[in-house]
Order: sequence, then C-alpha cells, then structure tokens
Amino acid sequence: MHIHYISEENSILNHFLAQIRDVNIQKDSMRFRKNIERIGEIMAYELSKTLSYKDINVQTPLGIKKTTTIAENVVLCSILRAGLALHTGFMNFFDDAENGFVSAYRHHYNNDDAFDILVEYQAAPSFEGKNLILIDPMLATGQSIVAVFNKLMTEETPNEIHIAVVIAAPEGIAFLEENLPKNCHLWVAALDEKLNEKNYIIPGLGDAGDLAYGDKL
Repeated sequence: MHIHYISEENSILNHFLAQIRDVNIQKDSMRFRKNIERIGEIMAYELSKTLSYKDINVQTPLGIKKTTTIAENVVLCSILRAGLALHTGFMNFFDDAENGFVSAYRHHYNNDDAFDILVEYQAAPSFEGKNLILIDPMLATGQSIVAVFNKLMTEETPNEIHIAVVIAAPEGIAFLEENLPKNCHLWVAALDEKLNEKNYIIPGLGDAGDLAYGDKL
C-alpha cells in the first residue's frame, strides 16, 4: 500500500487539524463541519497531484491556451454519516466527480466492547475503470473501510483506489495493509498514537459523526 502522510510539513492543514481536536472549538458543530470540509479540500488538492492528466486546448477571448486536465473519471464514495463533511470538501475540488454513499457502523451485539461492522446501504455509480476515492474521517481499527471496500468490489474494478482519512491509528493502517490490495493509496492527514481498549483513537478527537451532526441514540 502506498501511504501519504500530508501533515508532516507545516501548512494551514495543521491549523484546521488543531481546531477539530480542541474540546472548546468542537462545541460549535458548524465550525467543526467547516473545518473537516477544509481538510477535505486540502487533501483533494494533494491527491490530485498523483492523477493522470491529458493535454487540452482552451479557447480564451484572446486566443488559445494549451493546458492539462484530469484524464480519467473520478468517483467519490463516503461512509455515512461521518464522511459527509469530508466528502463535501473533496467535491468542492473534484466538482465533475460522480458520487456514492455507503453506510457502515459498529454493531455491539452484547452491549460490550466486541463488535461487528454492518454495511447495510449502498448508493453508488459504476466505477469500472475509474479512479475511486473512498472517504472516511477516522481510521481506527480499519474494519469499516475493509468491509465497505469488499462490498464495493464484488462486481466492478476501478482503475485506481484512493482512501482518504483525516486521523488514523497505527493499528488501522496495519489492518488495511494486511487486507487491501498493495496498489491502493492511503491518504492520512494526521497519524495518532494508538487505539484504547474500546478501539477509539488516542488522542483523536472523539466521535466525528456526533461532533458534526449531533449525538445519536
């Protein structure tokens, strides 16, 4: 797996990462969503540098300019519900992309720490021969991304596979490396220390879905 850590050098990305972690700033859910969206835009820009481009000629009011444009179609696919704000950031830059959505959540059968990942909803276009960008803000155990990936790959094969996460734990990255194809690209805005006994990222930021959209039952 090709792993890209995009916060290793100082940039405005680190400013937004600091704000989404701050327990005082987190109280403003609209600001939290906007900062996640901004992070998505930065990640989309960095990811765009690795795509294939083709030459085109653009007619301006005064002449013709030779430039380049993305050569292949892009499909953005986010994991509900936490991925929506990050998805918007990517969509702001890949404005011609097709869009898909998949649900995945931890189901605790006995109300204890053990869980399975349930994938129950999928609405996605064809991504055969296209560049698929799978979007989820938190990479904890990695089980959700692998479960969604396996569901999506049952019938079609994309040209390239990119996975974009805001905060990742080492355990989740290791799980993806063991269970996903070697030619996948993983984009990580911030790498954290570890998972705790409940499989939450430490220091992390809490539950991204709850912070963005409110507490769930």
